[in-house]
Amino acid sequence: MNMVNDDLLDLIESKTSETLRTLTDLVSIPTVAPPGDNYVRIVEYLIQIFSNLGLSAENVIIPDDIFKQRMKNPQLRGTRANLHAYLDSGADETLVIYTHLDVVPAGEGWTSPPFEGTIRDGRFYARGSADSKAAVAALLTTLSAIRELDMKPAYNLNIALTTDEEVGPYSGLCYFADSGLLSGDYFLCMDGESDDLLIGMNGILTWRIDVTGRAYHSGSSFLGINALEKSVALMNGLLRLKEEVEERRSMTPGSPVIFEKIGVTHVKPVLNITMIESGIKENVIPGTCTIKGDRRVIPEEAFDDAISEIETALKSAAGPETAYDFSYEIGYPPISADPDHPWVRQVLAIANDLSDRNILPVGTQGSLDVAYAINITGQPFCCHGVGRLDESSAHAGDENIRIDDLVRYSKFMGLLLRGDRGQRSQIKHETISARSPLTEDAAVGRWCAPSPDPASLR
Repeated sequence: MNMVNDDLLDLIESKTSETLRTLTDLVSIPTVAPPGDNYVRIVEYLIQIFSNLGLSAENVIIPDDIFKQRMKNPQLRGTRANLHAYLDSGADETLVIYTHLDVVPAGEGWTSPPFEGTIRDGRFYARGSADSKAAVAALLTTLSAIRELDMKPAYNLNIALTTDEEVGPYSGLCYFADSGLLSGDYFLCMDGESDDLLIGMNGILTWRIDVTGRAYHSGSSFLGINALEKSVALMNGLLRLKEEVEERRSMTPGSPVIFEKIGVTHVKPVLNITMIESGIKENVIPGTCTIKGDRRVIPEEAFDDAISEIETALKSAAGPETAYDFSYEIGYPPISADPDHPWVRQVLAIANDLSDRNILPVGTQGSLDVAYAINITGQPFCCHGVGRLDESSAHAGDENIRIDDLVRYSKFMGLLLRGDRGQRSQIKHETISARSPLTEDAAVGRWCAPSPDPASLR
């Protein structure tokens, strides 16, 4: 493929200012979750654009009864609006394109307004820029360029821009999957970073421990039962389990960015204690204490085993007077894809053709609603986004993307929708095996393993 004189790529690059204007519009609609503000507003904005580009577009609202049943979160409010767009190009195959429209709260650490969009030193700063509204802006630019050149995409396009991914466990994408709205032959997720091609992700379960004691005046604390102090033994038990769990490794290679930082070559399971709530005043013995956290589950593990391990650790750690209740909620499942699938190789080749880095098929430590959808649809999938893992500050202050990465991603989408196959079609297996204790065959050909006994992963 000769990319020196390419009308589509040249036109896409000439539209950079247009792409940035669209991105500015998107980030200026603060679709913060929780609570889920401005979902209808952003969907209506996008419906107009997609309609002008020749696609059929609609607002798909999750019914209240389903939402309340599946999303038991009192912090959430408002209409759960989602964008569904479709283009019948007369192709034999359909590509499902997805990312989410909601963003996390702005938080602290900003040097520019989080919901305005600021260009500085070749970067665009705003909440949701990297995660993941820049990808939406790039997609719209690509569709505009294709229409302007009177081209037909190589695939029929089934586009899902949904909400509530940041809060889960039941997002708009999950509802689309349950409702049969994700029909297609291939699935591209635009959520994620540009460093790698994600073909695997951890599952997540969130857990809660409610410790019950007996409140009393602190001067006579020996007449009460300090629930906060009793929780210490439980947390120590969890920390011992954490050490054991985090020694395990998936067969799925992890991001080179993480490897360069901490030397971890493969995706690992994680156990976190993240919240503790107790006490009303310094001189009152707390009668209750709540501990919360999560457990990230690799594809080779099962949720039931992870839950059983936590229950066993708590039982062993609890003292004779420790009364507690353990509860949990299972979120998005773990999943992995075949790195040798033709669709994965096509996306990987195009990404590498345009990148200044060696992009590899890897897994992520995080959890995505994509896993829920793919478990239902069974489509070959991969994830590739705009931001950079070690630069973009997704979920932190001064979230940003490089503007040249935004242009690159727009071109990536252009080549993909045009049906290009790419030139750099071979995954550099030696790069994987060089940083992996597995053989090349194990690293590349058998990532999707059945769930073993957790003890075998230690």
